[in-house]
Amino acid sequence: MGTKTVDETGVKTDERKTDEATEAAASTEAAEATEASEAAEKAGTDTPDDTDTPDDTDTPEDADVTGKTDGTDGTEAGPTGVGQGAGAVVSAGLGIVSLTGSWVGTVASARESLMGQLQTSSSSDVGTLIEKGYGNAWQATAMWGGIFALVALIVGVVVLARPAFGAPGRPQAPWIKSVAWAGVALGVIGLLLAVLKYTDVLLGLPATG
Repeated sequence: MGTKTVDETGVKTDERKTDEATEAAASTEAAEATEASEAAEKAGTDTPDDTDTPDDTDTPEDADVTGKTDGTDGTEAGPTGVGQGAGAVVSAGLGIVSLTGSWVGTVASARESLMGQLQTSSSSDVGTLIEKGYGNAWQATAMWGGIFALVALIVGVVVLARPAFGAPGRPQAPWIKSVAWAGVALGVIGLLLAVLKYTDVLLGLPATG
């Protein structure tokens, strides 16, 4: 009887040890699984915080947009030079008209010639006929040519002087300066020729005596 008791006790002891080892292993696995799940949850909760950083990377795009809008605002606010370019072209065009003639000068010359014919008669002397029929008409042509030349000169000077009264630090386009200087030069030449013709210094009336 004593031996069975020992044997049964020994078996029971081994079974208890086995059960305790199994429970310890299960608890260890459960603890590891719990730690793994907690680590996964921490990793999942930390990921959005890390993904928030791309929001900061949007700052260069915002900066680019801001820079572009600032550039366009500055361009629209500053002078474009369109008016100066148009003025330079007008000055050059008027200078050319003053040298080649205009329909206004042609009509004025024909009118003076007609009035001279009406004011003279067949009994008038040759000098009067030439002066009334041709001299006044030529002077009318020279006067209108001088007017166009003077306007071309004034417009060209205004265009060249405009940057001094505009936005500081904004240079004038080279082509505007070139065309404006051309208008000024043509205006000076046209005005000089008109004065010389009007005073009969250039291409005066022929002598009748």
